[in-house]
Amino acid sequence: MVSATLLDTAIDQFGKLGFEGASTRDIARASGTAMSSITYHFGGKQGLYLAAAEHIAASIRNLQGEAVARAVATGQESPAAAIEALATVLDGLAQMMLRPETEAWSRFIIREQQFPTEAFDRLFTRAMQPILDAFVQLIGRARPDLADREIVAMAILLFGQAMVLRAGRAAVCRALKVDRIDEEAAALLRARLRANLLCILSEKPR
Repeated sequence: MVSATLLDTAIDQFGKLGFEGASTRDIARASGTAMSSITYHFGGKQGLYLAAAEHIAASIRNLQGEAVARAVATGQESPAAAIEALATVLDGLAQMMLRPETEAWSRFIIREQQFPTEAFDRLFTRAMQPILDAFVQLIGRARPDLADREIVAMAILLFGQAMVLRAGRAAVCRALKVDRIDEEAAALLRARLRANLLCILSEKPR
């Protein structure tokens, strides 16, 4: 079985240095793995890079999958239930962005956002798409007056409000005048995120 330490190290190195800058020799050394193990399990650097993307996607699914599925099912009961279910999903996403391990994931993902490769296809299809689909379903249930593209646009932008807690961490801390997002700051941001969602979805149909 491939060591999770190897994949975590690969994610960290690829995220910091990019595909070209990262060295499989350095990754092997830092994770206490033989170079031959990387070749055997992944066939080389490209295979390891794709496996790192798969590992991120699997980790996100493990953290979000069941909760998102429950929320989608609950949200079918009524528009009000859909809003509350979406708030639950958004808060779960925010909490994930506040977890320390997502720092390395975000560096890897942001590089792929800027310069997409096959790895981005895997990240999007296996991790991001299911969450976005849940947003779209729940927004559609809560606001059936909106056109399909408006619903998708709203889903993307709500998703982005949670993502800024990780991808924009330095700006968030600077704006709040804190060195890090502690429990008090996290509670404030999560509460404001919920309030934003409720305000947006309660907007009167035009």
